[in-house]
Amino acid sequence: MSHHDHSHESGCPEYRGLSRREFIASSSSLSAAALVFPDWLPRITFANNFSSTRDIIVSVFLRGAADGMAMVIPHFEPRYFSLRPNIRTPAPDSLAANRAIALDNRFSIPPAMSGLLPAYRAGDLLVMHAAGQRTNNSRSHFDAQRYMEVGKPADPDISSGWLGRHLATVPPIAAAPVLRGIGLSTGLAKTLVGAPQTLPIADPANYGIGGSATTRAARMALLKDNYEGSVNPLRAAALDAVGTIDVLSRLNINAYTPASGATYPNTGFARGLRSIAALIKSDIGLEAASIDIGGWDTHAMQDPNGGQMANVMRQFAQGLGAFWADVVSTGYRVTVVAMSEFGRNVPENGSAGTDHGRASVMFAMGKRIAGGRVYVQSWPGIEAAQLENRMDLQVTLDYRDVLAEIVQNRLENKNLSFVFPGWTPTFRGVTK
Repeated sequence: MSHHDHSHESGCPEYRGLSRREFIASSSSLSAAALVFPDWLPRITFANNFSSTRDIIVSVFLRGAADGMAMVIPHFEPRYFSLRPNIRTPAPDSLAANRAIALDNRFSIPPAMSGLLPAYRAGDLLVMHAAGQRTNNSRSHFDAQRYMEVGKPADPDISSGWLGRHLATVPPIAAAPVLRGIGLSTGLAKTLVGAPQTLPIADPANYGIGGSATTRAARMALLKDNYEGSVNPLRAAALDAVGTIDVLSRLNINAYTPASGATYPNTGFARGLRSIAALIKSDIGLEAASIDIGGWDTHAMQDPNGGQMANVMRQFAQGLGAFWADVVSTGYRVTVVAMSEFGRNVPENGSAGTDHGRASVMFAMGKRIAGGRVYVQSWPGIEAAQLENRMDLQVTLDYRDVLAEIVQNRLENKNLSFVFPGWTPTFRGVTK
């Protein structure tokens, strides 16, 4: 499975028909400020220098609408078990072999998510429920993903991403950074659009130009010479790419050895996180990384205990668990945040799956995240009258509140009205 996979065949027609290439094509990586930062965006203040206490951020997108009720189970709600007779995970106090693992006296995770337990028990993982987009209720994967990534719903005039705007308003953490931002995909995801010195690199361990190895150096030199005389932003982008190819080839990411005995599974998502870990430790000036994990569009045969949902949850949890052991637990200043465009219906459908819903879950991980707990801004309840449209868990925690607190407190950027235009965030105690 690749970290930029399409959904499995159980996905809805929209998701099956949504070409990843087309999605990325709409996320043009043009860096000209006039194109990605419209005039109506608030004024920004540039910091004069950087602080050594600033975190690197890793943004994880669970593409396909992850079922938060399957990932983090409200086992204190009897109605969860009755609404999901075929796709429920047994309660923690059950005698079933596949029973859930309690996080506290209200919420639990299925065995497939157990890879996250070491980080959670160390106090480095915060789980957030009933989270999502409060002011956008689109059930379209494409629209909801776009709105979440640009950080402002239903605005056709904004093309830059929230993380791109963050990087555009803080100085580099290194004097001469090779690569400030990376998107592990074949095209730059909307999240990072507008970021300086940022490239889409699907496989950093094997990044380069094709063709014969005997002529590669000569062709690289020719490319560099050709672009030296170009105008910006083309010149800067091309030279960034050429320089990055040279640096990554010398890093030898394939030979990277994780710390603390951490083992990354052989999945696309985990391999991507392993590459990010190698780049963070290489001290090339990386400040932000974006990575996807697909397979969450579970309209049929969801099965969180042994089927498709279990498989993708296991890949997600084991990948993040390895990254925690390798990078976070060893003291690197890194914050990880994971989110999905929306959740699923609370009741299962007639195909032992779930259809598009509203609230899902978010995760934040790091040494300066107030973790080791499940945070709920306000549990909306799952009785029929409490559900949105009598089907969906209501969103009580807006994802921008979480991201804004991380951007200001962990990434040391106070330009919140620029990074999240039109939104006045309320900090929720996500960070220490």
